[in-house]
Amino acid sequence: MNNPASFPRDFVWGAATSAYQIEGSPLADGAGISNWHHFTHLQNGKILNDDTGDKACDHFHRFPEDVAHMQTMGLKAYRLSLAWSRIMPEGRGPINSKGLDFYKRLLDQLNRAGIVPYVTLHHWDMPLAIDHLGGWAHRDSAHWFSDYAAATLTQLGDRVTHWATFNEPWVIVHAGYIEGAHPPGISDVLKARDAAHNLLRGHGLAVQAFRAEGRGQMGIVINLEPKYKGSERPEDLAATARMDAWMNRQFLDPLFLGHDPLELEEIHGAGLPPYPEADYVLIQEPIDYLGINYYSRSVVRDAPGLAPFHADRIPQETAPHTDMDWEIYPDGLKHCLLWVKERYGDIPLYITENGAAFDDGAPIDERVRDPRRIDYLRSHLLAAREAMAAGVDLRGYFAWSLLDNFEWAYGYAKRFGLIHVDYDTQTRTLKDSALFYREVIDSDGQALWR
Repeated sequence: MNNPASFPRDFVWGAATSAYQIEGSPLADGAGISNWHHFTHLQNGKILNDDTGDKACDHFHRFPEDVAHMQTMGLKAYRLSLAWSRIMPEGRGPINSKGLDFYKRLLDQLNRAGIVPYVTLHHWDMPLAIDHLGGWAHRDSAHWFSDYAAATLTQLGDRVTHWATFNEPWVIVHAGYIEGAHPPGISDVLKARDAAHNLLRGHGLAVQAFRAEGRGQMGIVINLEPKYKGSERPEDLAATARMDAWMNRQFLDPLFLGHDPLELEEIHGAGLPPYPEADYVLIQEPIDYLGINYYSRSVVRDAPGLAPFHADRIPQETAPHTDMDWEIYPDGLKHCLLWVKERYGDIPLYITENGAAFDDGAPIDERVRDPRRIDYLRSHLLAAREAMAAGVDLRGYFAWSLLDNFEWAYGYAKRFGLIHVDYDTQTRTLKDSALFYREVIDSDGQALWR
């Protein structure tokens, strides 16, 4: 880095989305029913306004337009996920060639545009057929996933050089098996334990399948939220350690250190039979990079009555927040990057998601003014650059998200996009933040200091 006020010329500037959140047409061309399609159609009050992903951003039909917008923004890369149920409708067995053809067309369009695809194999939407067999709590789920991964890598490996196995497995476990807010919609701490372990096993098996193909790079994407102690009281310190183990170390410690955090016993319960040692050897299959998703931090205090964590977040009422009620705390991103380097070594890193939901309002004169999102991006990119100056091997940054989209349990009520989407007409409008991001990319980051 010759200019201290810039990013390296080969730094990867991108934006990210996920399949169920933008594609729409979830059953088109022979696709199977996913657990998210099923969950939203239950209309059980867990999705705001009973919204579904049936139409979403209609990216399934409009991807050429969306790729053109990426070009206008100057994106060097685009992070997307694949819908497992498009490729294997039952989660196992025959491949749906028409589903693969959609992704081949999309990937070809990206490659022709000079935009490097970073592809995530699984971003939360599992085929319903195997979810009904027990989902991630079933030990065989690791093999179901690796079979899907192997087939996909074979079919699309000539179009993709950068892969990730999972996006935020913690959310699958916490929201699906503890809070019950996501599929499968249950609260069972022991099934949550098995789900987390099987996700890690599935990751290891998929990495092995990838190595057999022998091309490109494979990683995994983990969401991190630094936990800050609420006080020096021993109870608050212990609660902070538990929550750090649950959210930040539950997946990273097995991946890089070969064991689970000891504090998880306080959550799952002591005396449970251990998993086979061979599982942890598998889980430690070497990866080429780690993706980090960062949005906020939390300040933690002891809360004896709140099982299973016996901890609670202390609201930071005077701090700025996004529309998700997440504190805006860019120093937390720097903290995460430095912590990963210190604890796990010099791993090539990407910030694979970072962004903010704000109520920007509808376009006025074909313009969306979103100064708060610009401030958010600027402050977090500056924090990332500080981490790089301190020795972190950060290779790229992907803003979340390219488009306003279906925001899971919040339906269409929250807008993270750099591009505004009118869900009635599907009209796209680049927000001021998209134009700002283009300036950042064009200047190798120097626009951040202007």
